[in-house]
Amino acid sequence: MNKPLLLSLATAAILTSNLDAQSLYERIQSMELHMKQMNEEIIMLKAQEAKDAQATINSDDEEEDPVAVNSDEEEDNDADVSDEEEEEDDDDGETVEDRLTDLEESVTDLNKHTNGSHLKFNVDYRFAVNNLQYKMANGKTEGNDAFMTNRLWINMNWKATDNLSFTGQLAYNKAFGARSGANGAPFETFDWITSENPYDGIVRVRSAYFFYKNDTFIGTDIPWTFSIGRRPSTNGHLINLRDDDHAASPMGHTINVEFDGLSSKFAFENLTGVDGMYVKFCAGRGGTNAGPRFSPAPYAQIKSAVPDIDLGGLIFVPYNDGQYGVATQYYYANNLIDVKNPQNLADGFKTVGGLHSFTANFTMNGIGDEWSDYLDDTFFFVSGAMSITNPKKNEGMLGSAPGKSVTGYSAWIGLQMPSLVSEDGKWGIEYNKGSRYWRSITYAEDTDIGSKLATRGDAYEIYFTEPLIEDILSLQVRYTYLDYKYAGSNGFFGNTSGGSAPISDTMLVPNGTGGFVNGASNYVDKAQDIRFYLRYRY
Repeated sequence: MNKPLLLSLATAAILTSNLDAQSLYERIQSMELHMKQMNEEIIMLKAQEAKDAQATINSDDEEEDPVAVNSDEEEDNDADVSDEEEEEDDDDGETVEDRLTDLEESVTDLNKHTNGSHLKFNVDYRFAVNNLQYKMANGKTEGNDAFMTNRLWINMNWKATDNLSFTGQLAYNKAFGARSGANGAPFETFDWITSENPYDGIVRVRSAYFFYKNDTFIGTDIPWTFSIGRRPSTNGHLINLRDDDHAASPMGHTINVEFDGLSSKFAFENLTGVDGMYVKFCAGRGGTNAGPRFSPAPYAQIKSAVPDIDLGGLIFVPYNDGQYGVATQYYYANNLIDVKNPQNLADGFKTVGGLHSFTANFTMNGIGDEWSDYLDDTFFFVSGAMSITNPKKNEGMLGSAPGKSVTGYSAWIGLQMPSLVSEDGKWGIEYNKGSRYWRSITYAEDTDIGSKLATRGDAYEIYFTEPLIEDILSLQVRYTYLDYKYAGSNGFFGNTSGGSAPISDTMLVPNGTGGFVNGASNYVDKAQDIRFYLRYRY
């Protein structure tokens, strides 16, 4: 049997070909075709090998032929034939096992090339219909009985080496058809939420970054990572549960926005012996002060514009054994903004000050020690957070007097349990409460009536998530109810849009020119969102 042609010619030609000879797509397609053919040949060779082995066994089991035994001539002839076959094997120098080994090695090489030379793509599509209802502070009602949306995420991954990889995600998020009143709407394409809210039909980059990891740091037994780019800073820890997503880096209680920045994580479990201990440093820029490209000084800083908005912080996890965990987070954001004039948003932004944010949570992934299968699959968490403003001397923040710092608090508790309909289904219930001066940076939270975790008041939520076809197609029904006690929960950071006046029919709010207007009709007293979705992931 001759050495397979695929191994000797095609494989060598493919693995040594260059991109000039053919397109990358054609090259990969050719590789995958030859890999399929080689796999088929391997199956044939293995079948032949099994057949030969069985024939040998059958030959050994046969009774001896007395005529053949007594025939010296036939014995001599058999010996001659055997010697000739042996010589042929020696000349060829390759057995069936050798050919199998060579083919399997070639298939491995082709796998590396076809799987390592191009991005791996997967899709996440979601259709959702929302029933949105609002009761305004002046008693009037607003709403939308069936707000339907399409959301598509195109995920990209490429692992270049064992230590270095790339991850990216493109996002499309829009309402069905053209949405009235959206043309020229302010802030809908604001960078922090550009891929999160249903707007136009443009596909945008939601995240794009490289990720480096190593098991040692400067010779120490400290595994570490480093990443930079448009970071995955939405759907973070705990908020990801109701969204049925893997947790992104930040804690969703206090930050949930798209961000450009970097992070670096250091794990201390090996050094300390404490389960899950790590620290992660994060930094990013949420706004860049730079002029237009076609100007006398392209991209130069503009003195009259809002300065760079930067954020830096760290996450410290002192303990997490897989069942019980404690996590903390701190960050500081500077040069935060508010609109200059609520009556004319085209006037732009002004800088009002900075914000300190602290978060700590406790999680229990499985209640008790094998008390029941139901409790083993139940997840409980409680989280507390605090925000402290650092206003500029002549600016107020969140409804405070100019230059006066105020502190806000928020508590959040949740429980996620098996659905009892299927092994992978879940249902959950959550509650959070925020004080008058509470402020989170959670504008990108996946709740169309506004961030529930930003609520200055009470927020209630219950949801049911169930797979329909394995982990590919799923549905969710979710109910969210927000009861605001103070205005400005979803505003910016100053007194103009973020002021925390009590909700009332006689509420007076700043008009941006030193006076006040009755703003009750512009603020929501209570809101609810009943959402149903179908989600396809593959």
